[in-house]
Amino acid sequence: MEPQPLKVRYRHLFKDLAALSRAENNITEENVFQPANKDILKIITGMLEENVLPDSELRGQEHLRDFLSRVKGGQRGLILMEHYSNFDLPGFYYFLQEKGGEAGRDIADRLVAISGLKLNEDNAMVSAWAEAYSRIIIYPSRGLASITDPVKHAEEDARSKKINFASMRVMDRLRKEGKVLLVFPSGTRYRPGKPETRRGVREIDSYIRLSDVMMPVSINGNCLRISDKPEDMLEDMVYQDTIIMEAGPVLECKPFREEVLDSVPEEMEDKKQAVVDRVMDILLQMHEKNEAELTARRNCG
Repeated sequence: MEPQPLKVRYRHLFKDLAALSRAENNITEENVFQPANKDILKIITGMLEENVLPDSELRGQEHLRDFLSRVKGGQRGLILMEHYSNFDLPGFYYFLQEKGGEAGRDIADRLVAISGLKLNEDNAMVSAWAEAYSRIIIYPSRGLASITDPVKHAEEDARSKKINFASMRVMDRLRKEGKVLLVFPSGTRYRPGKPETRRGVREIDSYIRLSDVMMPVSINGNCLRISDKPEDMLEDMVYQDTIIMEAGPVLECKPFREEVLDSVPEEMEDKKQAVVDRVMDILLQMHEKNEAELTARRNCG
């Protein structure tokens, strides 16, 4: 099947998505937690079934079981995942359900993604898409950085503080209930030729500091690829592709942070960034290993 823009390939679903959406596009401190919309989930699952090729894999099953055991034992769990497209969270959830066995299904049921404001407020269809999965909405710091008008900046700064304070309270409550947080440490989708989009954001250090265990997840292959109009997510191109996702070994957060902080020069000003950079190094190593294998498999095919 030839690649097509999302808004062309799945235009016939937009009416149903709009009808099923709760349309909570204006985010306030009152609605930062948005539970999964199971009706929309069925639609997104059908899209994945059409585009994820049969030889796709979810690797690291033993790490999934280890991670789940620790979470069920009362530890606060964090999943740190590569980010290439708006299919990443749906794909991971789908793989957990379909390829992750009993442990995968249990983790999927516990999953709560951290989502930026932009995904929920900029486009009604993209927001409806995101509704399929349980999310906590945050106001990313980079959103404020783009506001140049001082009055508008002050207004949005006050709003961001209210939203993020409410989000932290919800995170704490949900984790006490055994939920698992999923965060994209790059904070944005990686775009080829723009290495800055692969760099982790320093705020991720706070998630690590407030967690007990974390599990990295890499992604190779992509059924939804950014177009030459990255600002319009409905222009993203839909492909059929082989996907390899891998859950890496579970890491204990406190020793991990301490090891990184002890290894950096004393004079380094931004040690939080060093912690996140180490996470991104782990994800990149996992990605490059699987990319070499996937490329060889495609060449043989």
